[in-house]
Amino acid sequence: MRLFIVIFALLASTVSAHYDWENVQPRHVDSLLKKLPRGKAIDGRITNGEAAAAKQFPYQVGLMLYLDNGRAWCGGTLISNRWVLTAAHCTDGVNGVDVYLGATNRTDRSEAGQQIIYVGKKYVFVHEKWDSSQLVNDISVLKLPIPIDFNDYIQPAALPKLGESSLYTGEKTIASGWGRDSDSAKGASEILRWVEVPIMANNVCNRYYQGSVKDTNICISTKGKKSTCNGDSGGPLVLNDGSNTVIGATSFGIIFGCEVEFPGVFTRITSYLDWIKEKTGISNE
Repeated sequence: MRLFIVIFALLASTVSAHYDWENVQPRHVDSLLKKLPRGKAIDGRITNGEAAAAKQFPYQVGLMLYLDNGRAWCGGTLISNRWVLTAAHCTDGVNGVDVYLGATNRTDRSEAGQQIIYVGKKYVFVHEKWDSSQLVNDISVLKLPIPIDFNDYIQPAALPKLGESSLYTGEKTIASGWGRDSDSAKGASEILRWVEVPIMANNVCNRYYQGSVKDTNICISTKGKKSTCNGDSGGPLVLNDGSNTVIGATSFGIIFGCEVEFPGVFTRITSYLDWIKEKTGISNE
């Protein structure tokens, strides 16, 4: 008998009309839930990771998303002085986005290096073939209204080389974000956190997800309960080789928890290099 698998996209949401950081809870976004098939829901996660130091991940972006029914928190990756890469399930239907750059403690607006830039909905570009019912083509880009100056706190990640086809199986990577740091946590983390995790072969990953993982996805092993969690959606998965090459954007996991050692699933960036170039003009040739 086929095992019924329930997957969760990795997003955290709150319905408060004002910033109330102490009470931000990872919740389901109703407008997105209605688009998902029976048994699927929206969610995101960094569990059992390390606290990031200032300047450690200068490509990391935080996204406060403004929706018709409240606000949601996601991650993203800076890929140039004008463009941010994230997940479609984060930005689908947004009215606007506060983009956090150079942040470690997202609640401390006086933090050294932190900048917040508002991006209107006309500068949000969701993949045209994004399918929320299957979580396919889960990728989008945001254009900042003005070029930003790079410094020790803010630097872009590198894209993989155009035409690269590496599967990266077994390679060590770093996932980062402000998602919940354990299944018992009541809200997204104030402090940026990270984990080092190996890439899992897609055919092995699909033994857990029974066909939900496509060639356009990339999976991580979460052995040791090290995983992405609520609030990490759209955030970076980079090669841990000093190049800061982004190879994934956090997409989905299993609904039963972040610490159950099911693989974490990301959008595979090498599958979308042509799309990214078309939308942003950015490529690594």
